[in-house]
Amino acid sequence: MADPHHQGKFITLEGGEGAGKSTQVRAIAERLAARGIETLTTREPGGSAKAEELREVILSGFAKQFSPIGEAMLFSAARIDHLDQTIRPALARGVWVVCDRFMDSTQAYQGALGNIDPRLIKALERVAVGPTRPDLTLILDLPAEIGLARAAARRKKGAAADRFEGEDLEFHQALRKSFLEIAAAELERCAVIDAAQDVDQVSAQIWDEIRRRLLKESV
Repeated sequence: MADPHHQGKFITLEGGEGAGKSTQVRAIAERLAARGIETLTTREPGGSAKAEELREVILSGFAKQFSPIGEAMLFSAARIDHLDQTIRPALARGVWVVCDRFMDSTQAYQGALGNIDPRLIKALERVAVGPTRPDLTLILDLPAEIGLARAAARRKKGAAADRFEGEDLEFHQALRKSFLEIAAAELERCAVIDAAQDVDQVSAQIWDEIRRRLLKESV
């Protein structure tokens, strides 16, 4: 049960295509629920009514015409509504929030895609995110070739790749490098998880990080 007298914890999962973030979001929620911790799972882009509408625009590829900067601004607009309508109210009630992608995806994707000045990305982050930064960010890392193969395998037969899955291998390799750079720059917040492992091994490694960093348990 949520404790309204204590702020909830905010966990985000990041990584390239096919890294298994959605699967691990569900696994984290189940483990927390088993501890009696109320948890909300959500995603970006999306997570609130207006943000879900913007998700359709972004992932359809329609927003590509606005350039990487334009896309980054659309992501930020969606994030503002997501935070205001979903994330911050839950945290204030003492609920733990587990989010599939957040601010680091904007830095990694738009940075890798369009070489946007990092100062601009950080400025958008300050406006959109403010003080509501993740307590823990789990970066699921694996070679881009493996991730793209997984993403292709999970799509329904005949379905087209979305806006970002359709980018070339060089882009996805740059994306992986960007996520690892983010992790190296913020060691206290970020943990890199080897997503090439078996799903259960990935889950176990993630849970060890949560126990050690947020539940303050010895592992």
